[in-house]
Amino acid sequence: MNSPAVSYKNHRFPPQIIARAVWLYFRFPLSLRMVEEMLLERGIVVSHETIRRWGRKFGTAYARQLCRKRPSRKDIWHLDEVVISIGDRKHWLWRAVDQDGYVLDEIVQARRDTQAARRLLVRLLKKQGLTPKRIVTDKLRSYGAARREVMPAVEHRSHKGLN
Repeated sequence: MNSPAVSYKNHRFPPQIIARAVWLYFRFPLSLRMVEEMLLERGIVVSHETIRRWGRKFGTAYARQLCRKRPSRKDIWHLDEVVISIGDRKHWLWRAVDQDGYVLDEIVQARRDTQAARRLLVRLLKKQGLTPKRIVTDKLRSYGAARREVMPAVEHRSHKGLN
């Protein structure tokens, strides 16, 4: 939890305590008084009103830093699709996850064909800026056809149990 570049000048508490209090309040469904109690358990006496002020002052800067996604540098991507219903119509949710479980991209499409798989791969390449060493998919043949068009040098493993 790195602190964003904001000014902590004229604050009584160190930046790490302020960052922890704001992070607890916005990350978990806790009230200001619960955060106050959690800090009190660690020997830090601070009022809920002070935590509220910190949240107003530093919350947007922390949120901006957390939302700025860094591209994953992992070599293995797992691709999968699942059917979902949107307004009584069948759609497909395509997901790409790296080897640590970090969601790289999601896309909802009406079809489950090579063009849809190609669209997911192209979006992934644009977002990530690099090609993986290997992609792991289920037995859907659309992945293989799309991979041959978009990134032919990438190893493709398709197996029902691998994904």
